[in-house]
Amino acid sequence: MGKAASEAFLTHLAVEGQVSASTQNQALSALLFLYREVLHLEMLGIDAVRAKRPQSVPTVLTKQEAVSVIQQCDGIYQLVVKLLYGSGLRLIEGCACE
Repeated sequence: MGKAASEAFLTHLAVEGQVSASTQNQALSALLFLYREVLHLEMLGIDAVRAKRPQSVPTVLTKQEAVSVIQQCDGIYQLVVKLLYGSGLRLIEGCACE
């Protein structure tokens, strides 16, 4: 398996296999390791179609939306929600019990 076959394999992973970018990167690293450490050959300039990393946009509440959620809670639940919002705690940290 040479450079052309490696490029075809990595392209196949991205296009037909629809693997994530990290999976394709791991396969590329494994191939480079095989050639460098086991076969003692240098593999330079692999030109394969790369898998795309998904664009994720975080979902965030506006200040008014957060206030509206807090106002709809009562008692201890409102206290926990205020602590979560005000201190940046995670949900699991606000609900931790002994």
